[in-house]
Amino acid sequence: MSSATPAENEAALAALVERRLDALAELTPLDATQRESLRPLAVASDFALDTLRRQPALLTSRHQMPVMPALSAADPEGAMAGLRRWRCAASTVLIARDVDGVDGVEATLLGSTRIAEQAIGAALVQAEAEFSPRFGALRDQDGRAQHLVVFALGKLGGGELNFSSDVDLVYAYARGGSSDGARSVDAEPYFVRLGQRLAQLLGDVTAEGFSHRVDLRLRPFGDSGRLALSFDAMEAYFQREGRDWERYAWLKARPVAGDLAAGEAMIDTLRPFIYRRYLDFTALDSLREMKAMISAEVERKDMRDDLKRGPGGIREVEFLVQAIQLIRGGREPALRRRGLLSALSALAAAGHLPEATAQRLAEAYRFLRRVENRVQMLRDAQEYALPADALDRLRVARGLGFTDAQALERQLQGHRDVVSAEFAAVLGERRKSAPDASPIASYWRALPEAGEARVLAEAGFADAEAADEALRRLAASALRRSLSERAQGWFDQIVPALILQAAASPSPDAGLVRVIALLTAIGRRSSYFALLAEQPAALERLAAICSGSALLAERLTEHPLLLDELLDVRAAGPLPEPSLLVADIAGVVPAHEDSEAALLALNERRHSLAFRIGMAWRSKRIDAVAATRALAQVAEAVLHAALALATREIERAHGRVADGGFAVLGYGSIGARELGFASDLDLVFVHGASASAVSDGPRPLDAGRYYLRLAQKLVALLDTATAAGKLYEVDVRLRPDGAKGLLVVGLDSFVAYQRERAWTWEHQALVRMRPLAGSPGLLRELDALRSEILQRPRDAAALAAEVAQMRERMRRELDRSDAAHFDLKQGEGGLVDLEFFLQQQVLQHSAACPSLLAPRHSADVLAALVTSQHLDPASAEGMRLAHRALAELSLGCTLDRRPRRVLRTQMEVDVSVWLRALPAAPSGSA
Repeated sequence: MSSATPAENEAALAALVERRLDALAELTPLDATQRESLRPLAVASDFALDTLRRQPALLTSRHQMPVMPALSAADPEGAMAGLRRWRCAASTVLIARDVDGVDGVEATLLGSTRIAEQAIGAALVQAEAEFSPRFGALRDQDGRAQHLVVFALGKLGGGELNFSSDVDLVYAYARGGSSDGARSVDAEPYFVRLGQRLAQLLGDVTAEGFSHRVDLRLRPFGDSGRLALSFDAMEAYFQREGRDWERYAWLKARPVAGDLAAGEAMIDTLRPFIYRRYLDFTALDSLREMKAMISAEVERKDMRDDLKRGPGGIREVEFLVQAIQLIRGGREPALRRRGLLSALSALAAAGHLPEATAQRLAEAYRFLRRVENRVQMLRDAQEYALPADALDRLRVARGLGFTDAQALERQLQGHRDVVSAEFAAVLGERRKSAPDASPIASYWRALPEAGEARVLAEAGFADAEAADEALRRLAASALRRSLSERAQGWFDQIVPALILQAAASPSPDAGLVRVIALLTAIGRRSSYFALLAEQPAALERLAAICSGSALLAERLTEHPLLLDELLDVRAAGPLPEPSLLVADIAGVVPAHEDSEAALLALNERRHSLAFRIGMAWRSKRIDAVAATRALAQVAEAVLHAALALATREIERAHGRVADGGFAVLGYGSIGARELGFASDLDLVFVHGASASAVSDGPRPLDAGRYYLRLAQKLVALLDTATAAGKLYEVDVRLRPDGAKGLLVVGLDSFVAYQRERAWTWEHQALVRMRPLAGSPGLLRELDALRSEILQRPRDAAALAAEVAQMRERMRRELDRSDAAHFDLKQGEGGLVDLEFFLQQQVLQHSAACPSLLAPRHSADVLAALVTSQHLDPASAEGMRLAHRALAELSLGCTLDRRPRRVLRTQMEVDVSVWLRALPAAPSGSA
């Protein structure tokens, strides 16, 4: 750096600006106003002043982008010159708009992108025009014209190109064929030559300079690969040879010239390579390796001040954001953004980065990119560090509004510190879940040859010999031997940690068995081992689930995609608001044109939400009542989505029925919103069409058969096994006439049945019935029918006797209680007794008190009975507490895969208390 004093540099800068403006004035007169307005530009950019000297017409329109000139195939040299003059003019306008405050940094980056896109497009048209007289047009076997597809990667692909950057391009073409000109050539040599000519038109240095430096090294196989590949060859490459760094590179890829539609289709084809369907933590190690190589180069070449590659630089922001995109983008399409700032906003909106962190990173990124641009705008040089020359450094600082270079450097360092800290948190050295020196870690390393079972006994395993035998089998398994070196490192890190955490749980032996089963199930996908190795919190949750819930552990083993829930930062927070949950599930079917894909996605969403609810209940963040309500909300949303999918399929085949509509009624636990983790759905289907109605599709059906097909399709979708499980078991026996009745009942028949033939127990079932999905008008009619039936005047003694008779019959057939055990559902004082009591009260009092009609949930009905003064508050509170305690025990049994009965000594509530609190009623009527 210069040894000049600050005052000398100030003087030198002032003199330089005057000289530059004088030189410009020699070619075109400048009045005082023009001269003053150009002073900031003279400070910021020699390149811009030189361009104004060569193209003085820009002086009157320096904020207006010039039009690309017409290029001529007959004059290749003239075309290259015209392209370069245009690029210089357009770039000068870009500088002027930035320096004069017309554009912010995002607009400047987009402006650089648009200049490159236009140059590439014009150059490709020029190259094709030059080839046409010799080779003609390239056509496939069917005679259709084929065009080169130019993919942009890197910052050009992301729409955030810096001012003086090379452009990362990859060439491809959709199909093979040959040219139809005088000299016919096959597709590959044709497109290779065309691509070479395109690179020359853009990058060759002439008397007018260059347009854009072209970098083709990101193509498959790099420098040793063919310059242009067919789509089939490219797809085969990524399936067999694609490396992790190429996923990172292609994350931003997009077609920018040639056959854009074909290019977008190819990007869609490659999306599964870029974004995996599961949370993919293997990306972290690959990005760490890339960053380590860059850091080594930085140290070797003393590039710590490099704005792009140095510590806290642009590349660290990119790596951080794109790492999270690669990990989660397969499951969350909203994260698949090419632009970094857009992706950063999406990560914050999805909860993967705190809003404040995302804002700090965005501010740092904008500042770094603005400084980078100004460094390059100085002389159109591909520089990435503040100039070493003190005068040049002052020029950059002054152009950015700082009084001196030191002020710029201080603010720059502050932003770099923010980036470094956040980068280290995500992509720093991988944390280890278990200390290497622990007895359990030493035991695992000694297996399968050595190791002593006493270590497991000392850790807390009751049957240490059985645990030792199971772990020896795991250590010697083909699974472990088949893992890559990197995956085996992850595996050997997480197994001791899981053993330790299982040992510390309430059920060590059961937990270890489930852990081993899970590890065996996920062994073919090493990314899951990376997930657990990267996230100690996920390991802890996994061990807790395996020890505390047979059902959740089983779901994890059968559907490892649920491991994603262990890591989701939102899983430890509150459950989604019902409106958000419904909207999330409702978007699944419209997003998938293919019904099989829609059903798979719906299953994934349903099981992940149920799993999250299970974790929330296990960790006591919600109680059983809240859990069952949430499970019911999920089921309702899924039912709406499944009905939409079924309707779409039926309408494609048979059209629509104009009148009447279709309704799905929910009974039992889904109707009352008291759904358990393994509950089926009690559903009844009703249609409102007239007997003469016929669908209007290519294969018309009468209304009865049409809605029967729709109901059958809906039940099949709910019950179909997919790779992600199945949605729900469906029970349709509560329909009129039970198993002997029609699957779908017409409205008139349903009304007549409820009014004239239904048993008292069927009217009891209406208390919990709720219209769930279908045609809004028909749903309202059915809800009104429910109210009409429930409000009928009834003889209290006769009603109590009928209810008691049905309850005693059910208890004789279903109660599994004995002297030592209590059946939580069917036992005397259990959940069904409470339901029957509440149903009896609603049937008895609704005629005089319509407010009892609205609630379905047991707790809500109790509250309504108190409000209507049909139940005293003390009795209602006893029942509410009993209901909650029974629900807690019932959920626990379900999650542990045990029958819903418990030892009477384990009961935390005396059900006889609420039984005694009942109002006077005939014996057994409770």
